[in-house]
Amino acid sequence: MPSSATPINALGGSVPGMPLDVCRLPLVGGHPALDLVNTLERGAPIDGDPPHDFLSDTSALLRWTPRVGLINDAEADRVGQAWRDDPAAAHAGLAAVRDIREQLHLVMLAAIHPADGGATDDPGSPTEGDPIAAGAALVGLHERWSGAAARATLVLDRGDPPQIRLTYGTVPALLIPDRAAEAALDVLRTADLTRVRRCPVAEGGCGWLFLDQSRNGSRRWCRMADCGTTAKARRLTERRRAARTAPSARAGSPDSGL
Repeated sequence: MPSSATPINALGGSVPGMPLDVCRLPLVGGHPALDLVNTLERGAPIDGDPPHDFLSDTSALLRWTPRVGLINDAEADRVGQAWRDDPAAAHAGLAAVRDIREQLHLVMLAAIHPADGGATDDPGSPTEGDPIAAGAALVGLHERWSGAAARATLVLDRGDPPQIRLTYGTVPALLIPDRAAEAALDVLRTADLTRVRRCPVAEGGCGWLFLDQSRNGSRRWCRMADCGTTAKARRLTERRRAARTAPSARAGSPDSGL
């Protein structure tokens, strides 16, 4: 993660240099739904502290969604007004988006092959990779999408040629969770799940998800300049430490005087 902001581990997190402002969060997922998954710290928090949630409040959610293209600026204004008029709807919208995020995370972990950072590579919780939990998460995602689809509308796009589009988010207070549900369905139906990777926690990565769009499918890190470089530096330090301790261990062995 970038080191241009306050390190999250200063607040009990596990990924050095992760920015605390959601609008400075790197977009590495390759799809808005995966970037949504990555708005929660996915590494191993220090001292068992809860992971940092970059969608800390409704304001953070309202600032982040235009950045990833889920809504535009005009829609953000309408949502903001609706949420100011009805704070309970705002908190319900935030809760719904967080729910979609965690359900999609469970499904993706179950789909990722262990060699690509799947759940059995580093099981952070008993539910990771559990097909029952993933199935329940799919049911939850379907319910969220069904509600969003019921509020969607067909729109005639007078282009060349004309097209009919299904537009989600006709109710301002529910626009963001509806678009999040639409994005989750889109990544599940259209993405090549064999190309979904998890930044390898067991090797010092952050656990974020991303689509590997490299030509040969060899991408391993969310960003090589961040997690990849940090992991390489850690391995180099460990090798140097092992090299320094090896001679002293030999000198202290029973056969060292022979």
